[in-house]
Amino acid sequence: MSRMRVGAPFKISLALLVVALAALLLEAQGRSGRGAPAAADTVEGPRRVGQGALLPLGPTTEPRPRDDARHRRFLEIARAGNIDLLFVGDSITDRWRREDSGLAAFTEHFGGYRTANFGVPADTIQETLWRLQNGQLDGFEAKLIVFMLGTNNINRNRNADIAEGNRAIIAEFHRRQPQAKVLLLGVFPRGARADNPYRASVREINARLAMFADHSRVFYMDIGDRFLAADGTLPTDIMPDRLHPSQQGYRIWAEAIAPKVKELME
Repeated sequence: MSRMRVGAPFKISLALLVVALAALLLEAQGRSGRGAPAAADTVEGPRRVGQGALLPLGPTTEPRPRDDARHRRFLEIARAGNIDLLFVGDSITDRWRREDSGLAAFTEHFGGYRTANFGVPADTIQETLWRLQNGQLDGFEAKLIVFMLGTNNINRNRNADIAEGNRAIIAEFHRRQPQAKVLLLGVFPRGARADNPYRASVREINARLAMFADHSRVFYMDIGDRFLAADGTLPTDIMPDRLHPSQQGYRIWAEAIAPKVKELME
C-alpha cells in the first residue's frame, strides 16, 4: 500500500513532464515552420526579406574575396598576355562562350580580335572588384574592355550604390589598364512585363551609369530596348528566363555593339 502511495505521485509527475516536453517541442516546430523561408522567387519579381530573400551585401566599393578555380584560370590567361579585347561581367557575359547561347555570335563579330572573357556566373560587383585587384588585370595591355555588371546586386544594394560600384571598377580599369578604353553597358532589362519592379531599378541604375561616360576613355551604351517587344514585354525567345539572352538575344547584343567595338579597337 505504501509502495502505491510513493509510486503514484512519481508516475503522475513523469507523465506531466512528458506532456510538457511534448508541448515545448510542438511549439518550437511551429515557430520554425512560421519562420522558415519560402521557396526562392523567380526573376518575375524582387525577392523580399523573409521570403527567400538574398542576403544583403556590404558596400559595393569594398572588394569581397571569392577565390575559385575559375579565377585561377583567368590569372593564367592574363599572365599569358595576348589580350586586346576583354569582356568583364557576370553570367550574362560568361555565356558568350556557350554554344547554346552566345558563342556563334561572338565568333562571328569578335573572333577576329585577341579576346578574353572574364565573366563569372553569380558574380556581384564586390566579387568582380576583388578579382580585378588580385591579378586579373595584370600581364597584358588591352585596347578595349567591354563591361556590364550589377544585376546580381539589385535588391541587395541600393541602386545608387550599384552605380558607384561600377565607378569603382572603372577606376580599377584606369589604374591597371591605363591605355584601355572602356565600353560600359547599361544593365539589361529583367522580368517579363514592363511594370516588373526590376525594370525601375534597372532604369535608375542605367541613368546613373550614363553619367560616367567622358567620350574619351569611357563610352556608354544602353541597348536594353532592343530586347523588348513593342509593348515593353521581354519575349521568351529573346530571354527565356527573363534574365539571360538566348542565341537570338546574343546576336542582338553582338550586332548592337560590334560597330562601336570596331571603332574603339581602331
